Amino acid sequence: MSLYDDAVLVLKGYEDQEELRQVYLDHLAAHPDGVWKACHAGHVTASALVIDPARERVLLTLHRKLRMWLQMGGHCEPVDTSVAQAALREATEESGVAGLTLLPGGPVRLDRHPIPAPCHWHFDVQYAALAPPGADHAISDESLDVRWFPYDEVADVADESVVRLLEAARARL
Repeated sequence: MSLYDDAVLVLKGYEDQEELRQVYLDHLAAHPDGVWKACHAGHVTASALVIDPARERVLLTLHRKLRMWLQMGGHCEPVDTSVAQAALREATEESGVAGLTLLPGGPVRLDRHPIPAPCHWHFDVQYAALAPPGADHAISDESLDVRWFPYDEVADVADESVVRLLEAARARL
């Protein structure tokens, strides 16, 4: 199955955010290259909020370009066999945490946000991942910092999209 086909299947199976989910599906129907960064009308991205084993904190990255605390994530790559695998790969690369596992049940949220030209939109498919006990993290080239935050501190450092992702992930837990 192609990454495009997987994205369509994942989105058709996602039962929340019906209106936004349809925007994603319409975008992919109009853009067969809509999972790739080269699609300047916008493209699917994949991210994962990393949760500690005790389920009390999340690992956020201080994004080098945006200078914002965000979940781990990014563009789909040719090596990705699924959107979930892309989210897991990005989370592992950006956090340095080996052995992450995605929460079952597919994506926990969708978040569409504008980005600077030449592209116009990121259609982010957001997952949540559990870190294994004793997990070590590292700062990647894409980050200025990587740090654990207790749930109740996330709203103080991150924007509303991360707060909504945390709420959805906690509901899934």
